[in-house]
Order: sequence, then C-alpha cells, then structure tokens
Amino acid sequence: MRARDSRLMLESEGGGTAEDVVEMRTVVDLTRCQGYAQCVFLAPEVFELHGEEGLLYATAVPDDQAERVRQAAAACPVQAILLGEEVSSGAR
Repeated sequence: MRARDSRLMLESEGGGTAEDVVEMRTVVDLTRCQGYAQCVFLAPEVFELHGEEGLLYATAVPDDQAERVRQAAAACPVQAILLGEEVSSGAR
C-alpha cells in the first residue's frame, strides 16, 4: 500500500513551485497495527493510545514532529505507519 497519489507530487518531481507548502501526512493501517505502541513512545504528540488497543493519531504532522514521526514509522514492528507529503499552494 502506498500513501502517495497524484496530489502528492514533490517539487523536485516538477509538481510544485517555490511558493508551495509541503506537509507531512501520516496514515496508520489499523488492520496491521498490533498496538506495540513504539510510535506513542517516539512521537507522543502525534500518536496516542486510547484504551488498551485503540490508536489515535494526527494525519497532519507538525513540522517540529516530522523527524520523530519518521523514527516512529521506522520503529513500527509491523510497518503499519505510512508517510506521505502533500503539496499545497502557499499563496492564499
């Protein structure tokens, strides 16, 4: 499964301009997630356990949490965390 589609083109691929804003997006495949909670330990501002097995997470990742979320995705034992980048126009 991939977290990228045609809307998620990166500037380096010719999909944006210098004014575009790139936001990291997180998706968790909840059918794969087994509740090991490595993501909660590494990025508690983005991931949170609700009860014993329910995982809550922010789909839009704050810039200051991006590296922690990358580490959380890499540490997930079942690779349930998918990361993508969404390009949106910076001009409003």
